[in-house]
Amino acid sequence: MRRRTAVKKQLTTPDVKYNSELVGRLINTIMKRGKKSTAQRIVYGAFDILKKKKKEMEPLEIFLQALENVKPKLEVKSRRVGGATYQVPVEINNERQVALGMRWLTGFAHARKGTVMKDALAAEIIDSFENQGSAVKKKEDTHKMAQANKAFAHYRW
Repeated sequence: MRRRTAVKKQLTTPDVKYNSELVGRLINTIMKRGKKSTAQRIVYGAFDILKKKKKEMEPLEIFLQALENVKPKLEVKSRRVGGATYQVPVEINNERQVALGMRWLTGFAHARKGTVMKDALAAEIIDSFENQGSAVKKKEDTHKMAQANKAFAHYRW
């Protein structure tokens, strides 16, 4: 039984340019050491690159579709039953899906060495938009892991 009270959700402020809450969350995900203006410069620079490369679509639409392609639906959680640890597949709620998707997008963009962060973020968003790239592969690996451990689904709590 849970002893603590439920944590209240903090509202994410929408970003200035696109007035989108998801872009505001992306900026907060990229931000390090409280440097929000630097994170905004990176995200807006990446969106400008998206606008140049994909002229037929808005950068916000490209980002939303890329995020949709990266969001995982299932994940595995460790569950200890009688001395054995099982990887139990569980469905993920929408907030966690978005958080994982953004974390994977920014993480794999950061892992692209030798490029400026805004270029790397734009390249990762374009790859995810086209169902390619490291973030989409991570999602597929997570789903494969959940599929492989489907036999332990009855241990769900």
